[in-house]
Amino acid sequence: MSEFAKDLVAGLTEAIAHARGKKTGAVVHVVDVPDVRAIRRQLHMSQRRFAETYRIPLPTLKNWEQGRRSPDAPAAAYLQAIARRPKDIKEALEME
Repeated sequence: MSEFAKDLVAGLTEAIAHARGKKTGAVVHVVDVPDVRAIRRQLHMSQRRFAETYRIPLPTLKNWEQGRRSPDAPAAAYLQAIARRPKDIKEALEME
C-alpha cells in the first residue's frame, strides 16, 4: 500500500472514531453563524435593500433567514463584519 493510501485510511479511521464520539487527535473548528435577520433588522433594511447593498443574492439571503441554508465560514465572517462595521463595508463596496 502506498504512503498516501496509508494516510488516507488512517484519516478515515480517525474520522469514524470522532463521529462515534471517541477521543481522537481531531481538531474541531466551530464557526459562529450570525443571525442574518437580526443584522438586517438592526440596520432597518428590507431583504432586497440589504441584499443589493451588500451584494448578497436575494435567494441566498432568504434561504439563510428562513433556515433552509446556513452561511459558510467566509459568508459568516462577512456577515459579522457587516454587523460590526456596516457603513465601512457599504463604502468599500461603493468604491468599486
